[in-house]
Amino acid sequence: MPLFLNEQDVTRLLTMEETLVAVESVFRLHATGAATNEPRRRSRAAAAVLQVMSGAVAGIGEFAGLLGLKAYTVTRTGVRFYVLLFDAGSGELLCLIEADKLGQMRTGAASGIATKYMARQDARTVGIFGTGWQAQSQLAAVCAVRSVDEVLVYSRSAERRVDFSRRMQSELGVSRIVPVDQPEAAAEAEILITITSSREPVLFGKWIQPGSHVNAAGGNSLYRREFDEEAVSRASLIAVDSLEQSRIEAGELVMAVEKGLLTWETVRELRYIVGGDMPGRKTEQEITIFKSLGIAIEDIAAAAVVYQKAKAQQAGKEIQ
Repeated sequence: MPLFLNEQDVTRLLTMEETLVAVESVFRLHATGAATNEPRRRSRAAAAVLQVMSGAVAGIGEFAGLLGLKAYTVTRTGVRFYVLLFDAGSGELLCLIEADKLGQMRTGAASGIATKYMARQDARTVGIFGTGWQAQSQLAAVCAVRSVDEVLVYSRSAERRVDFSRRMQSELGVSRIVPVDQPEAAAEAEILITITSSREPVLFGKWIQPGSHVNAAGGNSLYRREFDEEAVSRASLIAVDSLEQSRIEAGELVMAVEKGLLTWETVRELRYIVGGDMPGRKTEQEITIFKSLGIAIEDIAAAAVVYQKAKAQQAGKEIQ
């Protein structure tokens, strides 16, 4: 019988360390052609939007292959996420998972893997723009792949950035996590994270220090931009999780292409960096950017971890 796993199950079962391993593995499989990904599709009715993304992964964990999809609705009353995981051999439905926490973890892990391969090895400072739900896993993942000494936290709300700094200091044990009053101050760090819903840039290229790496993970719409054209122009390498999806959703890159500041041929997919086909950076001084949109195979990889642990621990409920 398939399992139903709720948000509490996922929160208890899934760790960031496991999610990082799973996401890195699936990027490597994707580089060899052993994983396939379908971009997000949107359907609208009245004031609601249904978003569906799917993929297939061969040879992950104890499975010969997995198929999966994430479907979520966006309405005035909120967002509801679900992941369905299928066995590729039998076609059997393995589990239905409430996937808000799972999505938070895999999105953070993707930025963590990008940081592992694209940031300088000696990077010790992080600047984060945004203090919401997704910001927590972004910072946790980056701190898991680098020995971070200091985090500079900026958001528009002074109260929220103070609260976020206190909570993450307690959870991560980083020596110094401090709120800053100006976004330029956060941009002085060596690893930068933007995780906002802003329609206008929150990070400007003129602020970025040589040698910095940027994870831009907040926007997946043509109408959202977290960094400006100067950041694009200054970057030596821009990587994405999916070129096909970026042409549809990466507002920062689409606008830069339309203005003649960038060509899609120079944008690279992170899977090839993880797979060893190209370096994440060539010099200590160049600026690198990872534009994260979130792709289905990341959800499948994280869901596989949750499902295997749930079976081992007899967690969840069987669906009759």
